[in-house]
Amino acid sequence: MEQKQIIDIFKETGALLDGHFILRSGLRSPNFFQCATVCQHLDKVSLLAQSLLEKCSHLEFDTVLAPAMGGLVIGQELARQAGKRFIFVEKMNDKLEMRRGFQLARGEKVLIVEDVVTRGGRVREALEIVNSHNAIANGIAVLVDRSQGKVDFTTPLIPLVELSFPTYELENIPHELKCITPTKPGS
Repeated sequence: MEQKQIIDIFKETGALLDGHFILRSGLRSPNFFQCATVCQHLDKVSLLAQSLLEKCSHLEFDTVLAPAMGGLVIGQELARQAGKRFIFVEKMNDKLEMRRGFQLARGEKVLIVEDVVTRGGRVREALEIVNSHNAIANGIAVLVDRSQGKVDFTTPLIPLVELSFPTYELENIPHELKCITPTKPGS
């Protein structure tokens, strides 16, 4: 699937937003991907997961692990298409934890799947969890990488789309964004 086709899916489902947004990272941006919006349309999720899985075809993995909430739908669909086990990690006191009886075996090969990466905080937490179980993170698959090449996980990052929308620290917000009331749409 071409990048334009992927962007068109985000636009047609209302997942690609314009305005003044407060990102989970604390940065501000004139653009926001509300991946949860596209995830309402399972036919689109199926197409996106298929394309992402194709990009990961060189990776070996037994299990797909997704940070909740963002990676849940795309992670589960990617795992289904790959015929692999799916588990997730979730927030407890604002920190990701593996719960609900999920386990990783020593040496188990894991593909971490997330919706959007900007600074990579949740992915880093997921990597720590995989490492703490002596499992092996063989890759990180994301729908959208908006890090502008600034994240390095020491594990291969495979984005479906790389977009470099500008992000700003609070003290450096441009005038045109200051004129728009900021919203925090969630992630």
